[in-house]
Amino acid sequence: MSNNYYRPGGFGGFSFFPPVIKNLLIINGIVFIIQMLGQNLLIGNMTAEQYLVKYFALIPIGYGFLPWQLITYQFMHGGFMHILFNMFALWMFGIEIENIWGSKKFIIYYLTCGVAAGIAQLIFPPLFNEQLAPTIGASGAIFGVLIAFGMMFPDRYIYIYFLLPVKAKYLIIGYVLLELYSIPQGGNVAHLAHLGGALAGFIYLMYERKNNRLFGSYFKSGPKMTINNPFKGSSNPFKKKEQKIQDAKFYEVNDEVNGEKVTQEQIDKILDKISESGYQNLTEKEKKILFEASKKMN
Repeated sequence: MSNNYYRPGGFGGFSFFPPVIKNLLIINGIVFIIQMLGQNLLIGNMTAEQYLVKYFALIPIGYGFLPWQLITYQFMHGGFMHILFNMFALWMFGIEIENIWGSKKFIIYYLTCGVAAGIAQLIFPPLFNEQLAPTIGASGAIFGVLIAFGMMFPDRYIYIYFLLPVKAKYLIIGYVLLELYSIPQGGNVAHLAHLGGALAGFIYLMYERKNNRLFGSYFKSGPKMTINNPFKGSSNPFKKKEQKIQDAKFYEVNDEVNGEKVTQEQIDKILDKISESGYQNLTEKEKKILFEASKKMN
């Protein structure tokens, strides 16, 4: 088995906290706590938090920019609601993507979008006469995750405030348009960084699709999957050039559910259903099959 392949544990192989997302949540949380504690710790004539901003936030070119800041700024946040929104969005929209792609591809994609967002924030604000200031937050990388979710699951319903159902493609297009509209408004939100992360994600995904490398190896056998472009309407705009996704068999399923023997083919169909519409849409029987199958996994 390739070392860049990850088969998550949990319900039939679907993990609600795949390793990259879990570690991103932990690291961001620890850094945020350090930032908060640093507000009251003086080092010379500056607080520890100010030192963190000086060396690890994204500082405009000519005012103290350091190359590693393109990575480190993504793990700092400006307040509790800032980190809460970003980490919730990362978990909500990222878990299925990491489960399908694997951990290595997901972290490369996530950091690439974050770096691209940082580069956009370094280059474009002067062109729009925006005020230059340090930038922190994972929002640019999160926008890349949103783009990936919208392209992979364009017709999945997202419930705004847990009440209003909106298809993913419309919600995410709406976010992008709102960022475009907000650029002239200024403020303390890095709209250009958000758009940079979204654009980088879109280009990355289109390149991967063109080279038939988007999903990697996930199923040993099973249905084909395609990626949809939400920017060209509801119908699938691409030619039906599909990629077979494979999975390694990690176990033999010999259990019986309701007197019926569970087969590998049933497990594959249920996993495909999770990828398309989420675990919450499984029937009770399907959930029981996954539960029994998960007992076989290490």
